[in-house]
Amino acid sequence: MSPISHPAPEGVAPGNGYSHVATGPGRWVAIAGQVSLDADGRFVGVGDPAAQAQQVFANLERCLTAAGATFADVVKLNFYVTDIAILPAVRTARDAYIDTANPPASTAVQVVALFSPDALLEIEAYAVVED
Repeated sequence: MSPISHPAPEGVAPGNGYSHVATGPGRWVAIAGQVSLDADGRFVGVGDPAAQAQQVFANLERCLTAAGATFADVVKLNFYVTDIAILPAVRTARDAYIDTANPPASTAVQVVALFSPDALLEIEAYAVVED
């Protein structure tokens, strides 16, 4: 069982698919922003937000595993999208990986561009794992 807790702050409206607060004791893990590149550095799902989101979450899972963490340990996700309209596709992919009853804190931001015109989204994660 993960040591992560999700206290509900008084006077703050409930989040829609995210927690306002996620905390826990242990070692801090920061995962750099992931895009939909495969193991060979090629984009997966060019022009397809759902396919890109699936690849991004698969990459995040691989990175978490390398740090000895899982999505249960994630306390914060930051979403950078080139069009906020793709957020439902991103959330669908996310919900296959996280505990939707106790989701991590998150932020979603629409940006003008990412490092490549083929990248529709980039997601970074922060986790806390037991020492």
